[in-house]
Amino acid sequence: MTGENIAVTRLNDALKSAVKTLIADDIPAEWERPKHEGHGDRAASVAMRLAKKLKANPREIAGKIIDGLKSDFVEKTEIAGPGFVNVFLSGKFYAEAVSDVLRQGESYGGVNLGQGRSIQVEFVSANPTGPLHIGHGRGAAVGDSVARILAFTGWDVQREYYVNDSGLQIDNLGRSAQARYFQLLGRDMPIPENGYKGEYLFGIAREIINAEGGKFLDIPPEDSLEYFRKYAADRIMSTIRDDLERFRVKFDNFFPEGYLHRNNLVQSAMNGLKEAGYAYEKDGALWFRTEDTIGDDKDRVLIRANGIPTYYASDIAYHRNKFITRGFERVIDVWGADHHGYIARMKAAVKAMGRNPDDFIVLLIQLVNLLRDGKIVTMSTRAGEFITLREVLDEAGVDAARFFFLTRRSDSQLDFDLDLAKKQGNENPVYYVQYAHARISGILREYASRGGNIDALSHDDIPAEIFADKDARELADSLSRWPEAVREASEGLAPQVLTGYALDLAGIFHSFYNTGRIIGEPDSIVREGRINLMRAAKIVIASCLGLLGVSAPERM
Repeated sequence: MTGENIAVTRLNDALKSAVKTLIADDIPAEWERPKHEGHGDRAASVAMRLAKKLKANPREIAGKIIDGLKSDFVEKTEIAGPGFVNVFLSGKFYAEAVSDVLRQGESYGGVNLGQGRSIQVEFVSANPTGPLHIGHGRGAAVGDSVARILAFTGWDVQREYYVNDSGLQIDNLGRSAQARYFQLLGRDMPIPENGYKGEYLFGIAREIINAEGGKFLDIPPEDSLEYFRKYAADRIMSTIRDDLERFRVKFDNFFPEGYLHRNNLVQSAMNGLKEAGYAYEKDGALWFRTEDTIGDDKDRVLIRANGIPTYYASDIAYHRNKFITRGFERVIDVWGADHHGYIARMKAAVKAMGRNPDDFIVLLIQLVNLLRDGKIVTMSTRAGEFITLREVLDEAGVDAARFFFLTRRSDSQLDFDLDLAKKQGNENPVYYVQYAHARISGILREYASRGGNIDALSHDDIPAEIFADKDARELADSLSRWPEAVREASEGLAPQVLTGYALDLAGIFHSFYNTGRIIGEPDSIVREGRINLMRAAKIVIASCLGLLGVSAPERM
């Protein structure tokens, strides 16, 4: 079973087999980790669920389950409370759990949930009207990490950026760049009411002056607008690509909105909706039946009476291209939280295409508050007053930025403490996890420098006696949980599960390191067993950081 921990699987199978001796029905039976110390290493509540079916006392059923429990991974059993089966695990379980990490190496934890099915993750997709800001950074980290997790768990993933290179916003960008150009050359031209006022447009205007001089002063503004539109959008898009590459975010495809219009895909999608009975014409416009389809407060316009498509129409055509033309089995969009009300409308459109709306998933990205000196930094995108992603990376670095962005659910507000992100100490969560990896790397280097041959260590001969130590048991148990954490993160599209796991694992490792000898252990068998435990921990920490897009340093 690729990716799974075989010791955990065997332990679960032993419980299921014991239950099967009592009832032939397929009853869910798995071990859970008790919340309170002293309640065993694992507990099962299945006896209480069987009481009604078997018409017996739960504690009596629990006793029969224990009698049927055949596993050399179980050292001691007890019946607790109304009928919980508590077990205390043997050293052999922990030894086998660690061996399984070493045998599978980097593939450990990569449970095959996707089975090769195709899935597209479209994220960032910021309009090329300004540089990426801190909010875009959070969306980039979430989308990229989700894509990494899905690929690790057997999905055929495509990462896409939708480039809005058409419409009113790009017109406003062109007019704003044009105004800055004229202003720098001494001619008064105001920024449009809905234009962009950021300092970056002066930079673009200076580039145009350097390249073209003052030739546009003698041309009517409307005649040169297309030049300013294209130059500004292309220049900003180039900057966005550079920032994303620095942020370790790579896309398989940049899909321009203009492609939809140039290839008549919007009209084609609208015709499909009309044929399926989801769209109708009224007052010279084309409408989607959202009121009947999803209980919307009113039907929504697709094509205005002047013949210009709405954003809704373009989005429908775009997603039709994803589902129907390119054939993705599932599509994930990463949107800003202010688009929450738009989800139902897009699901209605997916249904109208003949696809299951559940195959269209939206991850919402809530706002980021940047804290500097304990105070929230005020930002306004329209006024050009915002903290760019590049500024955050310059101050905090890529690793801290990515880890911090992924510490909470994407749809919950996040406070990004810039001062904490810059600290080189254990109070900084990403430093704490990376230091665990660097510390293990140092241990392995020291072992090798003293003549130890790491490559010669057996994966399958880890002594059970090293797990008489409580901290060693906890570390091995944490490693056995890695496939569960990956599964939860993949099924829930939840990278924050992995940041939480990484912090827990690092804490357990640091405790183990601080309480026991490793290289200095005189017993060679115990010493080599602990070195193998270190090797397994290093594999899992590096894998976890990799799925978060965070580096795993060998030295710090």
